[in-house]
Amino acid sequence: ADGPAYDTIVAAGPHAARPHARPSGRRVGRGETLVIDVGAVVDGYRSDMTRTLVVGGPRGRIAELIEAVEAARAAGVAAVRAGVEAGEVDAACRGVLAAAGLERYFVHGTGHGVGLEIHELPRVRRGSTAILRPGHVVTVEPGVYVEGLGGVRIEDLVLVTDRGCRILTHHPRHATI
Repeated sequence: ADGPAYDTIVAAGPHAARPHARPSGRRVGRGETLVIDVGAVVDGYRSDMTRTLVVGGPRGRIAELIEAVEAARAAGVAAVRAGVEAGEVDAACRGVLAAAGLERYFVHGTGHGVGLEIHELPRVRRGSTAILRPGHVVTVEPGVYVEGLGGVRIEDLVLVTDRGCRILTHHPRHATI
């Protein structure tokens, strides 16, 4: 890599309930989430990915949140293809989270274009009528943020194709530390 694509975001425990939190000196406790949003620049092009790790493994409410966010991510990725409005991808993610009773905790758009800049068009958010075209590279990054508990976000970078999309993120989505 030629360098970072942006300032890495690392947020842990209850602090992770803020999507763009910055690190603090607080020690991460067992069962708490660690949300890491990181990207690199290679030959001028940027990447973007988020993973949520759980100290000691997910249990209880955190496990439920991870399961719902992963299902939302999968639904969003499945909705990506050339000719689709970006808002339909957002709606696919929101529908899964709404069915799980979590939509109110999803406080940002589902994604954005990525290329020479980290945030480019099209915006993948509620009501967006931007049409996804072959060759667009966009993020699919649903997340839920519960005050006092923490956050969960799982983000993949995908290439829009005529037949769907190709996931460009090859890092495992689930890990325990």
